[in-house]
Amino acid sequence: MVDVIIAGCGPTGAMLAAELRLHDVRVLVLDKETEPASFVRIVGLHIRSLELMAMRGLLDRVLPHGRQRPAGGFFAAIAKPAPEGLDSAHAYLLGIPQPVIVRLLEEHAIELGAQVRHGCAVAGFEQDDEGVTVELADGEQLRSRYLVGCDGARSTIRKLLGVGFPGEPSRTETLMGEIEVGVPQEEIAAKVAEVGETHRPFWLRPFGQGIYSVVVPAAGVSDRAQPPTLDDFKQQLRAIAGTDFGVHSPRWLSRFGDATRLAERYRVGRVLLAGDAAHIHPPVGGQGLNLGVQDSVNLGWKLAAQIRGWAPDSLLDTYQAERHPVAADVLDNTRAQMELLSTEPGPQAVRRLLTELMDFHEVNRHLIEKITAIDIRYDFGEACEPNNQHSGAGPDLLGRRLRDIDVKQGRLYDLLHRGRGLLLDRTERLTVGGWSDRVDYLGDPTAVLDVPCVLLRPDGHIAWIGDDQQDLDDHLTRWFGTPTT
Repeated sequence: MVDVIIAGCGPTGAMLAAELRLHDVRVLVLDKETEPASFVRIVGLHIRSLELMAMRGLLDRVLPHGRQRPAGGFFAAIAKPAPEGLDSAHAYLLGIPQPVIVRLLEEHAIELGAQVRHGCAVAGFEQDDEGVTVELADGEQLRSRYLVGCDGARSTIRKLLGVGFPGEPSRTETLMGEIEVGVPQEEIAAKVAEVGETHRPFWLRPFGQGIYSVVVPAAGVSDRAQPPTLDDFKQQLRAIAGTDFGVHSPRWLSRFGDATRLAERYRVGRVLLAGDAAHIHPPVGGQGLNLGVQDSVNLGWKLAAQIRGWAPDSLLDTYQAERHPVAADVLDNTRAQMELLSTEPGPQAVRRLLTELMDFHEVNRHLIEKITAIDIRYDFGEACEPNNQHSGAGPDLLGRRLRDIDVKQGRLYDLLHRGRGLLLDRTERLTVGGWSDRVDYLGDPTAVLDVPCVLLRPDGHIAWIGDDQQDLDDHLTRWFGTPTT
């Protein structure tokens, strides 16, 4: 028996496997695909995902494979510059080929000791009080203590679990691809600006070396059940722009709809859901992959704590309590963005108004922080409110992630590579005591903080603020269980 079987070795599944291995959890990842995806789609890692990569020592491995661009112009493709002063040391977007980020995360998980088996599709499972029996398509049976479905929008695990997936079916479809273009960039820019006034979503954005990201409405092209062709793109470009821009030599071609759904539950007994298995939405804003990776970092240490035996009561339940509202908010902002891409007069009027409002720094900043997930604040309840007169900005910081700040040992995120909690103590008077096997300690009066001390969870979110040892012990117990004697 292994501790956890993960169905699906995409970014969500691979990241979760690595998070569990940081705590010596025995992990087996099953992926139904025998080979990586044949197409090379560029995805964007947003600020919060880049921070998580830095927290796990992965950023230097990832950066050489991507292309950095400013963190602006995401919301409904409204062309506004990146806001100044975003609260992060990694305030940019990293465009990276999806097969590359999947490969890097899988390699990371394997280096930490995870087992990965490709060509293994889950056909069924049964759970009991002691674990889960998983049956593969070839009849093989495997046993684990927990099962996590990271198997995508059409999740077999979610369907077998019987979890509802309410939302809206796809109403409109869009073609998307990366294609070489045969006309000058100036000509493309002029035509896109002209057509973009009346047709959305529609754009051709340069990647360099003659390659463009092409997005065009899919209405009237081939059967949605079939992959789109280059001729489909040419047909739609000519119909809308009057020219096909000489497109040729595609890297990859795909189509997407605006289906929007959210699983009713993220956990049933010993079976959990993460990533696209738990939520789907249109790709506007590029949040999907990021949302799944962030699910994994939230879930990993909690599931590991449950397996290792030190999880406080209900800790694992906080996974749904924290991540379900985040996904609901992402679904809402993608719904709003899709409306703003409509060519109808009403949505276009709202788009023009929002375009004006985004000239105000705070509006632009608010929307970019939402898209990049650095605005998230988990609700820890009254029990975690600061309980001392020195809390200062505590109530606002509590539940938020702490940015990567300078500390006397270098950078804060360098201290989180092992996936443990961290007490950052500017007073140098406190101790983690019997929790030292789960929580690290750094006494540093020079740390740039507006509060005396913070307790960070393994995902980098602030679980406590203050300077009182008894109050700290209460919160260590809440998040990290009973101390070791």
